[in-house]
Amino acid sequence: MPEHENLGSFFSENKTLLKDYLETRLEIVRLQGIRFASRSIGFLAWVFITVFLLVLVLIFTGLVLGFWFSELTGSYVAGFGITTGILVLVIFLLTLFRRQLFVNPVIRGFIKHMAKEEEDPA
Repeated sequence: MPEHENLGSFFSENKTLLKDYLETRLEIVRLQGIRFASRSIGFLAWVFITVFLLVLVLIFTGLVLGFWFSELTGSYVAGFGITTGILVLVIFLLTLFRRQLFVNPVIRGFIKHMAKEEEDPA
């Protein structure tokens, strides 16, 4: 019976310490989740802004090419038709090589980002 008394007294003495430890661990997990979420949201915001700016560049490049080819051919229809053909060709090539150009680099980047997260806890 003295063993049960010692075990019972051990738990009663260390109950507050265990409670404080668990609260601290929960706070650490919560803060790590907040850090991960904020970094992920920041990364996604950067990706969206970059994609938006690239779309704007593509639009203005298409307009410039259209007017330039129109000047060369003397016809807006021919100039913008050539530009449309070039853009369709670029989209076709991007679709054809999407795995090498987009999918694999994104996967590698995500893996590096997650590995960096695990190495750098600060």
